[in-house]
Amino acid sequence: MAPYEALYGRKCRTPLHWDEVGERDGLGPDLVEQTVNVVRKIKEMMKAAQSRQKSYADNRRRELSFDVGDHVFLKVAPMKGVTRFGKKGKLSPRYIGPYEILDKVGTLAYRLALPPHLSSVHNVFHVSALRKYVPHPSHILNAEPIHLAPDLSYEESPEKILLREIRKLRNCSIPMVKVQWSNQTEREATWEMEPDMHSRYPDLFGK
Repeated sequence: MAPYEALYGRKCRTPLHWDEVGERDGLGPDLVEQTVNVVRKIKEMMKAAQSRQKSYADNRRRELSFDVGDHVFLKVAPMKGVTRFGKKGKLSPRYIGPYEILDKVGTLAYRLALPPHLSSVHNVFHVSALRKYVPHPSHILNAEPIHLAPDLSYEESPEKILLREIRKLRNCSIPMVKVQWSNQTEREATWEMEPDMHSRYPDLFGK
C-alpha cells in the first residue's frame, strides 16, 4: 500500500479515487463527475501521445540479426573525464573490431571472439551494441590496442594543443584551447577551457 494509506488508514483522496464508493457522496456528484471526465480525457490524450511517439520510434527502428560466423563491430564509449562548462564531456561513440560471432545467446544477445587484451570484458553483448561488417578485399583494418574497462568505456588523454583563442563574453574573457585527444584525429579535436585543462593535464602545456 502507499505510505499515506498506511499512515491514515485510507487512500489519498486524489481525483483518481473520487469516483469510488463512499467518496462520491462526501464530495458531491457534480464535482466527482467533472473530475472523472477530466481524468478520462487526460488518459486518452496520454495514450494518443504515446502511440504517436511509438510510431516515430518504429520508423527508425531496425530489426538486427546476425548469424554465427559473421563479423561485427563492437560499440565502445570513449570518456575524456574533462569538465567542460561544468558538465562532463564525452566524445562520439566509436566501434572496434571486427570480431567473429561465436554463438547466439537468447534472442537479442551474441557471444563474440574477443582478443586476449580484452579478456576482462564479458564477451556477450546486446544486439544494439553491434554493427555488421561486410568484408571486402580492399579493406585494410588496423587493430588499435585499447584498454577497455568492463563497461566498454575507456579514458581519452590529450595529445597536443592545436590552437588557442580568447572567447569574449559580456563581462569576461575565457581562454580556450583546441585539444587533440588520443585515438582521435585532428578533425575530431575539441575546444576546452584552458584553466581546466591546465589543472588536469599540466604536462600538456610543457610539450
